[in-house]
Amino acid sequence: MTQIYRATAQQEWSLALHGGAGGRVEELAVQGEGEYEEGLRRAYNAGCDILARSGSAIDAVCATVTVLEDDPLFNAGRGSALRHDGSIEMDAAVMSGSGRAGAVAATPWARNPVLAARRVMEDGSCVLRARLSRETIEQWGLATAEQEYFVTPGRLAQLRNVQAGLIQPQRHGTVGAVARDSAGRVAAATSTGGTVNQQVGRIGDSPIIGSGTYARDDVVAVSCTGYGEAFMQGVVAHEIAARVRHAGQSLADAVVGVLREEIGARNATGGVIAVGGNGEVVVAHNSPAMFAAFQDQDIAVIT
Repeated sequence: MTQIYRATAQQEWSLALHGGAGGRVEELAVQGEGEYEEGLRRAYNAGCDILARSGSAIDAVCATVTVLEDDPLFNAGRGSALRHDGSIEMDAAVMSGSGRAGAVAATPWARNPVLAARRVMEDGSCVLRARLSRETIEQWGLATAEQEYFVTPGRLAQLRNVQAGLIQPQRHGTVGAVARDSAGRVAAATSTGGTVNQQVGRIGDSPIIGSGTYARDDVVAVSCTGYGEAFMQGVVAHEIAARVRHAGQSLADAVVGVLREEIGARNATGGVIAVGGNGEVVVAHNSPAMFAAFQDQDIAVIT
């Protein structure tokens, strides 16, 4: 069953973020609910500070996701899930409503993959780059880190438990943000450490423009989390935008319909955050739980 939350714009701008969708009990067994809520609020406030000063949507989503990447509770940046061999490979994407986009895949060095994705967008020579070298990232003026920085005790224990058959691997660890700024521009950003125990080189939906991340001014900005292969097969983020733009569906109907027809129909689970061209926010998931934050009178935090 799909759970949906809606909020109309409370000011000239709107922001929503997510910290992944999956099994609430499993996640909260590692850390208390309060730690997750605090992390979501910190990230939300980072984006709000930019939007409240008439900053751009792309600046806001990048700042929001950077905070989540720096928080070891979430599966992105520091705290990323470990591959089968214990290594880290991270994916991220950003997209402006103007149509500009950038993404990185299977990068082991970038401390904040979302900023590397933005650099790809700004460079403009391509949209997606894989396995960025440490030298390239540093030439861009971005911070790098050794693998030890990204690996946390909790992720090590998780990998050991999955490989021992004690728990099932979850495919829902992602962070993301969507925003509409006071000028009416929208943007989306998504970042992930992937799936625990996945094979080296596997890439999910997060860095695939149109699947896990999409934005178009006056229509919608979307960031997804969940079973990546299903989101790629359903081209979920773009499908939501197409239903709003071409079929005239409401944002809520488009999100719920796509989750049901493209994700649920594949026996998969996940969640979506979206902000419409009018600033409306929709958060929905068909997974047991989703970590998200958005404004509805006060800040609403879903954990």
